[in-house]
Amino acid sequence: MPERPRRRHAAPGRNTDDSPAANAPVEQIETAAEAHTRCGFIALIGAPNVGKSTLINALVGSKVAIVSHKVQTTRTLLRGIVTEGNAQLIFIDTPGIFAPRRRLDRAMVSGAWTGANDADAVAVLIDAARGIDQETAAILADVAKLDRRRILVVNKVDLVEKPTLLALVKDAIDRASFVATFMVSALTGDGVADLKRWLAAEAPAGPWHYPEDQIMDAPLRQLAAEITREKLYLRLHQELPYQSTVETTGWKELKDGSVRIEQTIFVERASQRKIVLGRNGQTIRTIGAQARREIAEIIEQEVHLFLFVKVREAWGDDPERYREIGLEYPTE
Repeated sequence: MPERPRRRHAAPGRNTDDSPAANAPVEQIETAAEAHTRCGFIALIGAPNVGKSTLINALVGSKVAIVSHKVQTTRTLLRGIVTEGNAQLIFIDTPGIFAPRRRLDRAMVSGAWTGANDADAVAVLIDAARGIDQETAAILADVAKLDRRRILVVNKVDLVEKPTLLALVKDAIDRASFVATFMVSALTGDGVADLKRWLAAEAPAGPWHYPEDQIMDAPLRQLAAEITREKLYLRLHQELPYQSTVETTGWKELKDGSVRIEQTIFVERASQRKIVLGRNGQTIRTIGAQARREIAEIIEQEVHLFLFVKVREAWGDDPERYREIGLEYPTE
């Protein structure tokens, strides 16, 4: 029996073009049954920390987006790819939408709405436990103006009683009409399969953009950097501002089949560098060990991970840094 091919993320290279068409391979996948295939882009939008990244990981069935308690963890448009029957679904995990204050904030919010406008359908994710707060109300008002099919997805339904859920759904529908509503728990997976089946059935007819075994279109080096950033946030949630960033600066396939990866963690002040390093380098070693194990599990290769910490003052005002993470640099 032939060996089942590995589920692919993408090549180790870089890609900073965020349009769906630009991120698809040059040659689309063509089969004899192409006339019967479906392919759709679905943008997941919502307020920060409503569970978008957790949901996209549940839909894909593998980790393609990082998750942490820190708000605005997702910065750029991450795409997870799902094959469901004859349909290919490309889920766009957008940054959380909030009232921007800094340049980076404005770039992230702009990126989220770009993802929504480029998609075939928009899935609005609401945290059932949080309800419709000021941020969610503003998102629903803007979503109502979008000329896209809209789906309402209420997350964390296991934390709320049914009467409260029904009232929440009615309130959301009164603010913005939706073609369908789904109740899910992204953490446990409840309701996720129903959402996926419905989206597959409703996807537009057309050829697939990716091979069947590919589950994300971001370069592996970007995913590796995101995993390290996740471990950084989880370890230093209270001590470190979210403006810190991670870049993969080296990726070398070794003769023994392992991979040497070099990454740099950039912070804005020397005091933050000391926090990341920790006493006698203990903190950075813990972060590196956790990141190395997860990267190795995902790429199915032994990983040698080397982390460096550097101070890059006011990196949030450097246009090159925005290009590195796939965001447009706001000029105002």
